[in-house]
Amino acid sequence: MIFIMPISYIFTERTQSRRDETLLTVEFILRNMDAASPLVPQGRHFGAMVVSSLRDFGAVIRRLFRRLKSTVNKMLSLRDRSRAHKIPLYVVNFSYHKVMMRFFFISFLFCSATALSQVKVGDVFPDWSEGYLDIHHINTGKGECAFFILPDGTTMLVDAGASRRTERVTPAKPDDSRTPGQWIVRYISQMMRPFPQKKLDYVMLTHFHDDHIGAVAEVAEHIPFDKIVDRNWPDYDYPFPLVQDIVQNYIKFVKQKISQRGVVAEQFRAGANDQFKLVRRPEKYPEFEIRNIVSNGQVWTGTANNVRSHFPPLENLSREDYPNENHCSSGFRLSYGKFDYFTGGDLLKAAFQGDPRDVEGHVGRVVGPVEVCVANHHANHDTMGEEFLSAVRPKVIVIQVFVPSQPDNGALNRMLSRRIYPGSRDIFATNVMEETRIVVGNPVAQLKSQQGHVVVRVHPGGNEFMVYILDDSAETFRVKSAHGPYVCE
Repeated sequence: MIFIMPISYIFTERTQSRRDETLLTVEFILRNMDAASPLVPQGRHFGAMVVSSLRDFGAVIRRLFRRLKSTVNKMLSLRDRSRAHKIPLYVVNFSYHKVMMRFFFISFLFCSATALSQVKVGDVFPDWSEGYLDIHHINTGKGECAFFILPDGTTMLVDAGASRRTERVTPAKPDDSRTPGQWIVRYISQMMRPFPQKKLDYVMLTHFHDDHIGAVAEVAEHIPFDKIVDRNWPDYDYPFPLVQDIVQNYIKFVKQKISQRGVVAEQFRAGANDQFKLVRRPEKYPEFEIRNIVSNGQVWTGTANNVRSHFPPLENLSREDYPNENHCSSGFRLSYGKFDYFTGGDLLKAAFQGDPRDVEGHVGRVVGPVEVCVANHHANHDTMGEEFLSAVRPKVIVIQVFVPSQPDNGALNRMLSRRIYPGSRDIFATNVMEETRIVVGNPVAQLKSQQGHVVVRVHPGGNEFMVYILDDSAETFRVKSAHGPYVCE
């Protein structure tokens, strides 16, 4: 009744301004209405979920209310004329009740659609559909990997996990019957079921460590791609020649794809916003952008495509003070409507006061507040500094972890600290080890999730999003928990 009463009030008020105020009251009441429903994720409000679902039917809702308001205005006008011209009241009341019955029937249909549209714990994660932005943080037990389906269906892979495992990492997920690359391929293939062709539009590698590029060749053998972007193509010589076996094998792989498949290879261009564009229906989503923020110590200034180098000239440094591979990581900010997301590979904070290789703080300031942030360097001790966190102030942090030292106690406490930045925040980790729980203790218990694929699903228009944790113990792709909706600001 608390839902019906204010709506009924719309039909009985005469002045346009009061009716408009009442329409706004409906949403206010919905957002503040609790209900003990099994469809409601823990810690969330039924009202907020209803509003979230209705926004998914935004165009239909707007048409509905336009028609209802038009009908109401006609009814009120008729009632006024009946009083002025002494038209029998039962004629007006009959039409009035027809309108009310029509409205309640439509309301019932929308409430039913709202309930059916919710993704429940135990459901198989529903397929992507146009207008949504899906970001899958895939857990194989080793390395970092994220698969993106952008609003128009453009696909993108950021990093590709590791090619091997060592004894000190988490157990293989789902199991060790396949390699990490094979599991990534199978996961992506599942999520691309709605697509006529399984193909990646972009592959972007943040830096040249095995836990980020190790499985890229294996993934590419099964899922072709059009463009690959890394931090140092084609020279691979910064800050010194990259002669490691894994990098040399990667270079051979890229050259082979260029010559045999016509793949485009590019160096990541810090400051650019045209390197990762929507390729299917870009005109439909003008509010979407991927802005390259940082690579090789060059950081976007926040104006045009300008960048500033925050590493001193190499000739002024001794070899031991050169930036290492983590320092050189590439990162970008993705924006869709009001939603913002940042990922920056293994960026590091300053190791000591005045560290010339520090870029994390500079990156944070130019990125600004975001809804979701991937923890830099798997939330190790040398990252997620106060300067960075106080600038980006994420509502959701995703940590891709696979060794006992991740997340580090200090880094996790900084991410949880409301002294660094106010407001609530939810932290999700893909694979916390038992050793980490024992050593870190209470901060780990504050994580919203400690195990599973972490999926961010942004609703059409980018005004709100959900976070879903998918079971990684088998290829069921079932939802373990649902969190949200989070409102973008």
